[in-house]
Amino acid sequence: MNIRSLTRGDGVVIGAAVLLFIASFLSLTGAPDCSGPYAKYCEAQDYSGINAWDALSTLMSVYLAGVIGAALVVLSRALPQPRKVAGLDLGQFGVALTVFAAWTAFWTLIDANSAGAGLIIGLIAALVLAGGAVAGPLVPALKPALIGAPKPQAAPYGAGPNPGYGYPGAQQQAGGYGYPGAQQQPQPQAGQTHGQQVPAEATAGGAAGAAPAAGGAPEFAPFWFAVPVARPLYGEDGSPSPIAELAPGTWYLAVEQRGQALIAQTQDGRRGVLQDTTGIQRG
Repeated sequence: MNIRSLTRGDGVVIGAAVLLFIASFLSLTGAPDCSGPYAKYCEAQDYSGINAWDALSTLMSVYLAGVIGAALVVLSRALPQPRKVAGLDLGQFGVALTVFAAWTAFWTLIDANSAGAGLIIGLIAALVLAGGAVAGPLVPALKPALIGAPKPQAAPYGAGPNPGYGYPGAQQQAGGYGYPGAQQQPQPQAGQTHGQQVPAEATAGGAAGAAPAAGGAPEFAPFWFAVPVARPLYGEDGSPSPIAELAPGTWYLAVEQRGQALIAQTQDGRRGVLQDTTGIQRG
């Protein structure tokens, strides 16, 4: 589970769920009018009010349904891959629960003779909760990550996965591709190959033959990157189903470029195609 994959919409869902839980302890009914001729009817009655924990049907259909729905929504988006129970996606089931809680809270308030703070605040929280669960993946303002990706920290040479392989903060060494402790070999001088003298004509010919290659396109250098929001990673075989989901706050290795797409490698060694590379943060 990666909490950095949560979005602002998930933050709205979490806040509304907390408010809904607090509202369950508040009074569901307001105090009646005990003034004037109605005073004698109030003397023997206890109008201190009841909360949702005294009304099982309201508790389960409004307050706990909303809190459980919020938990399923947040859990489904924090997991690296979608989970299903009895063929149903956890996130979709959670959204349905939040909408059901808001629907029930509305009609419970309409049916109440005297609504207390528990019903009023509960309805507001349930509406915000359902709105955040439904609009979170759709509204651009709610899509950014709730917790931003950390800045690359300077690490000792060779630290982290694939030491010296472009990991953020690692220093690269010439000739050894950054491998720690690699001995640097002296570069052969013109006309020599590892201490052996070669004819000057061959040297000149080799230099002339190497000139076009030097002017060609630069080779792709692997680098580490992080995504701003959760993005799917598709298989290299072109399958439409994602094989993994890249989460914000985690560094991944780009090992190859195909047009605008990148071939990315996850920390567990899986490789796939990242089709959407907009806004990625390079290490």
